[in-house]
Amino acid sequence: PGLGICEWLLTILSFLFVIMTFPISVWFCMKVVREYERAIVFRLGRLLPGRARGPGLFFFLPCLDTYHKVDLRLKTLEIPFHQVVTKDMVTLEIDAVCYYRLENASLLLTTLTSISSAIQLLVQTTTKRLLAHRAFSELLLERKSISQEIKVALDAVTGCWGIKVERTEINNVQLPAEVQQSLAVEAEAQRQARVRVIAAEGEKAASESLRMAAEILSSAPAAAQLRYLHALHSLTAEKPAAFLLPLPLDAI
Repeated sequence: PGLGICEWLLTILSFLFVIMTFPISVWFCMKVVREYERAIVFRLGRLLPGRARGPGLFFFLPCLDTYHKVDLRLKTLEIPFHQVVTKDMVTLEIDAVCYYRLENASLLLTTLTSISSAIQLLVQTTTKRLLAHRAFSELLLERKSISQEIKVALDAVTGCWGIKVERTEINNVQLPAEVQQSLAVEAEAQRQARVRVIAAEGEKAASESLRMAAEILSSAPAAAQLRYLHALHSLTAEKPAAFLLPLPLDAI
């Protein structure tokens, strides 16, 4: 609806007062808006049509108009730890960071009362909804893609509020004590399995070497005799007081 008779009368009287007191009134009717700010002007409680004022100078009636400045720079919002349940019924606590900027100042002022609380609750509910379709292992391995999905889902909602979500990141993941214990047991079992595999591979390599050595010694009886004497020499070097008299291999 348009302005009423009283509103038109007050507006005309205000303009006449500004003209009559010119140039003194100009100091009260001109305001400056910085490059990263926009001003939203309300006249008699109604939002003035058109885009937001700024940057630079803008005119308003000091008796009838009120204005609000909106900062368009990138803002950071830390989402506190909140509980989520994954697809495989693992309960976690995660926190996140959301980067956003204000795009439509007029729509923002006429839509939201508390920007930070609205975005915080939206991030928490969106995270719970998306992680309910993801397994615990996917959350640990695909954190970047999950953060991108959360950002797209948030941007689809905040666009109606005049807010542009630039980036969303899952910061920390806190696991319950029982989940940490089960993961530690699983990791220890995997390490023990790798140790057994390495030991078995070492035994296999040693047996292959012994088999090749046995084939070489069996082809030369003198080499077997020399290897036998070398082993005895090693034993006497460790214990000099002991004397061993080996029998010939043929006699044995």
